[in-house]
Amino acid sequence: MPLEAGLLEILACPACHAPLKEQDAELICTSQDCGLAYPVRDDIPVLLVDEARRPA
Repeated sequence: MPLEAGLLEILACPACHAPLKEQDAELICTSQDCGLAYPVRDDIPVLLVDEARRPA
């Protein structure tokens, strides 16, 4: 289930503070230098750097 548009507008990457975009079951950092992917579990974004997936 997609996140509410208003919520996605105020969320930012905890590591670099860039905006996030929703893709599948993750929130992806839009920064080219960072690019971390944060999981969304039970419709709740887990914005912890330790839980993020590093870019490939």
